[in-house]
Amino acid sequence: MHLITAPPLIASSNCNSMILKRCKTYSYRTLATHCQRIPTLPATTSGTDSDANPPLPPPSFVPTSLSQEQLERNSQLLDSIKGKLILAPLTRGGNLPFRRLCIELGGGDVPTFSEMAFARQLLKGDPKEKAMLRKAPNEQIFGFQIATKQIDEGVAAAKMAAEAGATFIDLNCGCPIYEATRRGLGSSLLKKPKKLARLVNGIATKSPIPVTVKVRVGINSSSINIEEVTELLRQAGAAAVSIHGRTAEARYKKPASWELIQKVAESKVKAEVVVVGGGGGGGGYHHQQQVPIIGNGDVLTHYEATRRLGDHGCHAVMVGRGALTKPWIFGEVRDGKEYDLTSQERIGIYRQLTTYMKEHFGDDDKGKRKAFYFLPWHFDFLTRWRPLPEGVYGELSKQQPLISTRWDSIACTAMGQRVEDMTLLDRLLSCDNREGAHPAMADALWEAGSDQDAVVKFKKLAEEHLVKWEEQSGSGGDDGRDGRDRGDMEAQG
Repeated sequence: MHLITAPPLIASSNCNSMILKRCKTYSYRTLATHCQRIPTLPATTSGTDSDANPPLPPPSFVPTSLSQEQLERNSQLLDSIKGKLILAPLTRGGNLPFRRLCIELGGGDVPTFSEMAFARQLLKGDPKEKAMLRKAPNEQIFGFQIATKQIDEGVAAAKMAAEAGATFIDLNCGCPIYEATRRGLGSSLLKKPKKLARLVNGIATKSPIPVTVKVRVGINSSSINIEEVTELLRQAGAAAVSIHGRTAEARYKKPASWELIQKVAESKVKAEVVVVGGGGGGGGYHHQQQVPIIGNGDVLTHYEATRRLGDHGCHAVMVGRGALTKPWIFGEVRDGKEYDLTSQERIGIYRQLTTYMKEHFGDDDKGKRKAFYFLPWHFDFLTRWRPLPEGVYGELSKQQPLISTRWDSIACTAMGQRVEDMTLLDRLLSCDNREGAHPAMADALWEAGSDQDAVVKFKKLAEEHLVKWEEQSGSGGDDGRDGRDRGDMEAQG
């Protein structure tokens, strides 16, 4: 925001004389308000200062300042997430038991997001939306994500989130699905960056907790406006901006543009601290000098995450599908190495998720029905796991995202593995049969009384049904999957 001094005025009326007496330093908005009161003056033939000072149009976005307390809260949030791997907001996948599992496997301080809640339905008391406010017992840094285009809705939702124990609130501006965009929500907000900035500023200045924003790089390849959007969000008071490195139109069809994320993250646009108005009170306008960037897109391994953090200027990195595929990725990033887990150990982790679901939804028929909206679905991602040691796949990861690589086989041929050398249990854990194998594995986990009991049940499933399931899905040889999310996943930008 720039300050200008009102140009000399021709004192040809009482109105102008009054303004002359009050002439001082004005903001564009204040000056424009006064100038509207000035009557039109006849043209003069003599040279005047007005010839050299044509009127300047007022800016379309003049943000309201955040308080010092709000800026300090933003700073505290940024300190708590710096250099960390963050669990992205995930439709269906980001349920409370799964978030709890990721935090447990990551050492206890993994920043997390809720599933996206529609603010309007939340404020009307919709049970499904209100359920998303609930935190897991081990969630220390929890962001509640909302979709809204109204300031009052955003502020009210932020207050509800704060009362529920959320650390911050996040505005979804990346969701590309029709259910959101038809309402003018999600990625459709990127079409009018200044309007979006006014929305964020209106929420941020009245929210009791920090406000972050999750965006995509643009609507489509011909309207990439992430640099403009990010700068306006900085001015608006966003504590941080998460950038999913694809356009809304691309969804998950193309690799994320980390080059563009890096360009934005490394730009250091300094903000002026401007004091507007006089008097002893000393009114002020303050905002942070730069908005930290959280990079998001195509992270599957610890070395990809570490490279994004170190080489792309990001304050933090966010992972979605990679965490669904292997929830222990947070521990791998913390320890700087890939975990070489056996099939038995992986089944133990999956059973831990099932235990958390029983605790959350209830260990009865009603609880099982609720849990099974999620648990079989999770196997669509869990069965995509394969060992990806850096020594074998590190260079390939620099050429193309491993998460979207189409593998020739469920066996890791680059490591000399063959399908016929895999155990039936290993093959079952790689079976992508959604209708048969996934519900059966979920049911085995639910009924198992111990990890060892679960392993026995899985082996029995493999012996009795695996060949049929592989024939039905074609996963006995060609993997056929490229790591993209199903339609349900695309609701979260």
